[in-house]
Formats: sequence, structure tokens, C-alpha cells
Amino acid sequence: MKVIYPGTFDPVTFGHLDVIKRGVKLFGSITIGVAENPGKKPLFSLRERVEMLKESLDGMKNVEIKSFDSLLVDFAKTEKASVVLRGLRETSDFPTEFQHAIVNRVLDPGIETVFVMTSEKNFYVTSSIVKEIASHKGSLKEFVPKPVQERLEKKFG
Repeated sequence: MKVIYPGTFDPVTFGHLDVIKRGVKLFGSITIGVAENPGKKPLFSLRERVEMLKESLDGMKNVEIKSFDSLLVDFAKTEKASVVLRGLRETSDFPTEFQHAIVNRVLDPGIETVFVMTSEKNFYVTSSIVKEIASHKGSLKEFVPKPVQERLEKKFG
């Protein structure tokens, strides 16, 4: 069974890394799908987001990182994945994640979505909050890996 963990990862946070590590523990291996997602107007380019993931996961086994610019179900088909892994931080994530899971199931009944709860240490961390802290020159060490912290500090000078 092949598993994908999709996201924009703008930027990758310790919350994302928590879901990735737990996904590998649950499924043995996962493919991380970095979405182009221009509608979200990412701070970092697709290439930069892929690079940050590679730097942040340096040495982690059984993880593959790929980018995509399509419907998630089409990316899943391309990857021959039958499971989409998603992380839930707290209750406000659930309605949107539930809706996406149902739409994906309608588009491709062969795809199942599996949700994991992020650890209590990371349940409040979002990429948006991280960017806000970075824009005001706040400390990022509790939220993102060092390579991401350095790139954010460079972006916000």
C-alpha cells in the first residue's frame, strides 16, 4: 500500500515533520507531495519548499519527496497511492479536512484518507503563524527546523 502526504509546506514546520515521522512509523514509507498551489500565494517557490523538506528530513529513511500541480487524486493515481495521510491539529482543522476527504473519495473511490492527530507539542503550529513570527523577527526555534529558520530569516531580512 502506497501512502502520500500532500501539502503546500510553506514552510515545513515541526508539526509537518511530526506527521511525516508518524506516517513512516504507521505505513513503513510515505511519499510527500508538495503542491504547487498558486491560489495560496506561497512565500517560497515550489523548488524552495521541496529543498526545505529535503534539508529538514536529511537522513530520514523511507521518505520520498515529489512536487505536483494537479488534483490530489490525479497525483495519487500517478504515484499508485491508495492512502492520503493528513494531520489534524485541533478541531477547527476537521471540517475542511473532512470535506477534502469526501471530495477525493467521490473523485476516486479507491482512495482512503487517514487522519493522525499531531502531538500536543505541535498542535498550535501553522505555517501562517510561523511566517507571521518571522516577519516580526521573532524566535522560530520552537516551530521550524534550522534550515527553514535560516531561509525565513533571509526572506524577511
